[in-house]
Amino acid sequence: MKQSVIREMSTGEIKERLEEERKQLSKLKLNHAVSPLENPLKIQVYRKTVARMLTELRLRELEENKQK
Repeated sequence: MKQSVIREMSTGEIKERLEEERKQLSKLKLNHAVSPLENPLKIQVYRKTVARMLTELRLRELEENKQK
């Protein structure tokens, strides 16, 4: 998921999607540990998506505190 798409989402949507992405990432890691995935780069993609979402949430938090 691109950063521009994440920016357009509301904070609530990001939090919900973040939870789903984390669950999917943990499933992929477990499956990869049991038997190798066909495309192990999927793990990297999910990890980066989670990081992008966390970054956007943190930026919004900082902006909110800055405005106060």
